[in-house]
Amino acid sequence: MFTKAITKKPCKALIDGISTGQFCEGTPDYEAAVKQHDNYVETLRQLGLEVTDLEADERFPDSCFVEDPAVVMEGCAVITNPARDSRNGEKYEIIKTIRKFYDDSQIFHIEVPGTMEGGDVMLVDKHFYVGLSDRTNEEGAKQFSDIVSKFGYTTTTVPVTEGLHLKDFAVYLENNNILVTSVMNDEPAFKDFNRFVVDPDELYAINSLNINGTVLVPAGHPKTQKIIENLGYPVMLIDTTEFKKIDGSLTCLSLRF
Repeated sequence: MFTKAITKKPCKALIDGISTGQFCEGTPDYEAAVKQHDNYVETLRQLGLEVTDLEADERFPDSCFVEDPAVVMEGCAVITNPARDSRNGEKYEIIKTIRKFYDDSQIFHIEVPGTMEGGDVMLVDKHFYVGLSDRTNEEGAKQFSDIVSKFGYTTTTVPVTEGLHLKDFAVYLENNNILVTSVMNDEPAFKDFNRFVVDPDELYAINSLNINGTVLVPAGHPKTQKIIENLGYPVMLIDTTEFKKIDGSLTCLSLRF
């Protein structure tokens, strides 16, 4: 159960954020992004989380996506090593906040030549699925496994062949239910899950977010919303259209613990 979250306000430099154009083309509207982010933070608070909402940082266009420079869990936190130069400096900023919740003895780092971003890390109970992608390499995954194994966690690596991060293409909803693409549906690591393949025209909605039993779903994806509702989860629709333009989604906008 989550009790806390860390978020970070979008900066005006958001318009220069990294984008593959996979989910949506266009330049984010800063003012609209701020309103959407405020609503996201308020929703987390409504669901009972104590949210630490950090101030914007104009040095890092993508820094509102706080999930990428750190992975947090019971017992420890791992400061990642983002692969892109424009994002790598975010790790030095997020650690200042991480230290408010974890002792230095509980904080670990992914070191060069390892790279990792939190969007590639999916926790299921005490097991992590780590996506091997352009952002997270084998060495980063190995270092991560060595760290978290000390705290009773296990890991499996999963190839990410479709785009940016693992959680863009597979997201765990709890109760052994997982949303996947057709490619991830055939991934051996996920064979024992109840897999629900999201329609190709709603791939962005795979990145839905379970907060203590309520699932946040990107607005405008009725087929995926219906899948989740039919599984019995209460649903809250969240507008993230401005973040979608730079490959941002619900999970990457917060660190939850």
